[in-house]
Amino acid sequence: MSTSSNNMPTPALPSTFGVRIAGTGSCVPDRVLSNKDLEKMLDTSDEWIVQRTGIRERRICDPEKGESNRTLCVKALGRALEDAHMQASELDLIIIATCTGESTVPAVACRVAAELGAEGAAAFDLVAACSGFVFALNTAHALVRAGAFNTVGVVGCDQMSSILDYTDRSVCILFGDAAGAAVVRVTDDPAKGLITQCMHADGTGWPDLYLPRHAEQLIAAGASEDTPLGKLKMNGRAVYKFAVSRFSELIEETLQKANLTVEQIDHFVCHQSNARILESARERFGIPEEKMYVNIDHYGNSSAGSVPLCFDQLRQAGKITDGQLVMFLAFGAGLTWGSSLWRL
Repeated sequence: MSTSSNNMPTPALPSTFGVRIAGTGSCVPDRVLSNKDLEKMLDTSDEWIVQRTGIRERRICDPEKGESNRTLCVKALGRALEDAHMQASELDLIIIATCTGESTVPAVACRVAAELGAEGAAAFDLVAACSGFVFALNTAHALVRAGAFNTVGVVGCDQMSSILDYTDRSVCILFGDAAGAAVVRVTDDPAKGLITQCMHADGTGWPDLYLPRHAEQLIAAGASEDTPLGKLKMNGRAVYKFAVSRFSELIEETLQKANLTVEQIDHFVCHQSNARILESARERFGIPEEKMYVNIDHYGNSSAGSVPLCFDQLRQAGKITDGQLVMFLAFGAGLTWGSSLWRL
């Protein structure tokens, strides 16, 4: 197997090579925002929130302590590198999936690369909201498999607290901040890597979940003129209906493309949008509880951070083992939805 420096891409890989997830890491802020805390801020209750979402608490960044989207990314990817027994200088590329970056220019990935010491590595951000990490993971696999890069750091992170209106109980109760990361690397084991993937979008549904930056967007979405700019807006009923239907369709589509059954999948690592949505899909397909990890009760919906956070927690708990079949699933603003089915 040939190797390359950050500036020297390798030639296309022969079919005898595969792709592996060499390490994972995650990071959540220290501050816990519980439902009891929200009761003091909003006309809501712990019982009301739990019944509708399954969420009891979430983590949010404290800017006064220097916590941000970028710092979560740096810590998560740093931990993934440590787990992979690698140095940042070995990375050829960093992809950060986020819709809450501190800036668009430069990309968050460029600053993360600099802070970790991945000098010369390519770096870019990918925006697909809650589907971001799954889309980025598929992108990383394709680039490694094509021989463009040997080692890619993939991060899913969102600091949702930075774009929430904490007077809007229909939205702010749902979200938290988190980052998760994976190191994707070429391997000489051809059995490892992506079996199949699905990625979709329906832009006609954008007004159901969007972040208005200009008054023109409010007009296009049919929102009132006094709607605050820079704060997430959601049509909860429409998004719930979309997620329930697309989630099940996505599982079916992925299984059909891979010619596999539910019973053959070891883990369904799902975006943590709503406990009721997860439970609905689990019951429909007869998925055992131990195969669909749920942590939304403690972390809420952390957008692009939710899937990699779940995966890292499963790995750290020793529940992910070599050779298992793992299906990553996500859906979110865009509207977007996607899957990534791996043999680890």
